[in-house]
Amino acid sequence: MANIRFDGRSVIITGAGRGLGRAYALEIAGRGGKVVVNDLGAADDGSKAAAESVVDEIRALGGEAVADFNSVSTPEGAAALIATAVKAFGKVDVVINNAGILRDASILKLTPETFGAVLDVHLLGSFYVSQAAFGLMKAQGYGRLVFTTSAAGLYGNFGQANYSAAKLGIVGLANVLAVEGAKNNIKSNVIAPGAKTRMTSMFGDVMDKLAPECVAPMVAYLASEQCEETHSIYSAAGSKYSRVFIAETPGWVSTGDTIPTAEEIAAKIGAIRDEKGYCVPRFMGDYPKM
Repeated sequence: MANIRFDGRSVIITGAGRGLGRAYALEIAGRGGKVVVNDLGAADDGSKAAAESVVDEIRALGGEAVADFNSVSTPEGAAALIATAVKAFGKVDVVINNAGILRDASILKLTPETFGAVLDVHLLGSFYVSQAAFGLMKAQGYGRLVFTTSAAGLYGNFGQANYSAAKLGIVGLANVLAVEGAKNNIKSNVIAPGAKTRMTSMFGDVMDKLAPECVAPMVAYLASEQCEETHSIYSAAGSKYSRVFIAETPGWVSTGDTIPTAEEIAAKIGAIRDEKGYCVPRFMGDYPKM
């Protein structure tokens, strides 16, 4: 198998000043990619912007990178981020949507502001940046989009209604762009990472074996030219890499001319739930055979 390289590729990584984003940036820059390190925050020691610190690391290792400090949570910020990439490297080949925040609270304690703030960064941020890049990718006939979901989004987690809603919304967004980008060699996939970062510090020592660097190889593959897969979700945590999918059972088909009653549904719920013969739809309408 040929080595995975990003020579000549312009790669945007949002939220790349620390944690997972930093690991992705170092991995891809080490494989020849020209990286736009996007991050709003200051470095942990407060000395300089986090994005600049990562750029310095990449350049010290002989790579190419520029820093960007725009917020992805507005259309204007996303457009400015894309402009940074085009000015520095002439194009946009890859977008890795990684930026995120937490505002955890149980459902009765959530406010519209804390709910909206999380959606703004995770879901709207992913939309704004991807939309701004999509036209460039379509025109050049090439693009790779990597979105970030989470176990909380896929399965739910106490106190994270805002985060979970945003993260599952991202899956829907990624799936649509996989369908819309198919004719133009734009692949769109989703990563569900498990890693020890500032955002997962509340989980304590259980995260110690889950280094962000363990997720980076999967993301590098999904962002690469060698990746022909699209419309898929992958999990990466520690030494485990797996596929996650949304499936539909064959179900039960009612017969006759009348609409079934709720009681009939209750009687057939076992057949409706039976997972034997399930399919993984690739687009709306791609249902299991009856």
